[in-house]
Amino acid sequence: MAYKIMLVAAEASGDALAANLVRALKARMGDDVRFVGVGGPRMAELGIHSPFDIAELSILGVVEGIKAYGRVKQRVADTAALALREKPDAVILVDSWGFTIRAAKAIRSVVPQAALIKYVGPQVWASRPGRAKVLAKAVDHLLALYPMDAPWFERAGLPTTVVGSSALHIDMSGADGDLFRTQRGIAADAPLLLVMPGSRPKEIERMTPVYEQTVQNLKAAIPELQVAVVAAGTVAEDVTGRVASWPFRVHLVAEADKYAAMKAANVALATSGTVSTEIAMAGTPMVISYKIDNFSYRLMKPLVKAKYFTMLNLAADEEVAREFIQFDATAEKITPEVLRLLTDPQAAKAQAKRQTEVLEIMGRGGPNPSELAADAVLAVLEKRKA
Repeated sequence: MAYKIMLVAAEASGDALAANLVRALKARMGDDVRFVGVGGPRMAELGIHSPFDIAELSILGVVEGIKAYGRVKQRVADTAALALREKPDAVILVDSWGFTIRAAKAIRSVVPQAALIKYVGPQVWASRPGRAKVLAKAVDHLLALYPMDAPWFERAGLPTTVVGSSALHIDMSGADGDLFRTQRGIAADAPLLLVMPGSRPKEIERMTPVYEQTVQNLKAAIPELQVAVVAAGTVAEDVTGRVASWPFRVHLVAEADKYAAMKAANVALATSGTVSTEIAMAGTPMVISYKIDNFSYRLMKPLVKAKYFTMLNLAADEEVAREFIQFDATAEKITPEVLRLLTDPQAAKAQAKRQTEVLEIMGRGGPNPSELAADAVLAVLEKRKA
């Protein structure tokens, strides 16, 4: 029996997860599966063309969410219309809680026979545990990233399969830090800071001014400091434009070269996200920063129970990599920590070693998450058919 599977990914990270899952499912099912969906360039490379540009769904904070409500509502309707037209056997909703939970409910109303699978659940162990029950009512199965996720959702009655994080399975064997330096004329012994400002427009808007001032402070202390900045995916043009006005030389890094840049760097300064796990995989000590609009932060702060923002620190239950969040996300506060790692090789080496140890706690080296996710999807489909 041939199946039709619809995937819904509303952000760059979800687009990548969905694309890897599609590859794993194709390897198992061959011509017995067809894919449709909502996504970005990674899915488009596999022939899954989205009815709209998902970049407009990259939303951070309560204020931005309110402003975008009308647009999100329309895109939810467009997603449900695609499901109604295609009538898939299963719909896999990837990450992006705010959009995908609305899409799940809308799709259920128009294609009730389809199996709904959520890939990446909300971090209910960190804040808003009530979302576990909301998700349990909206979908049939959850593909979770971490073992700590499962009990929360299973208690709410949602069957859950822990598949692991794809960031823990990145193949960096082809990433050559020495070659990266050579191609850009960076001496082997020159201090190199890698700045990773984020993958969402609002992250770029808020964080690049902070990073610019931080780098200025650092270059005043270390004149020979080299700086590379990653211009990722859908925000590449925005990052490039902003960095062009920085009053010092910057090596711009395309998405395809980011792992080589991580290996080449002495220290990374990054906006919090999956990238923190990737940097740890590269063996580079890091400093993490993040902020949203102040109103949203004050509203959400009482709801957040987790001690840390970064998954690496959460897994370790200690601040392995220093975090500078919201009102602490200033150049004045960030500069001394980055400077410490740049000028104290022993401290940098010790942090990198501890980061690597925590990766083992997180599940590095386990089964491939996309393969486990594909097996779980097939099991749900077979159960439905039976």
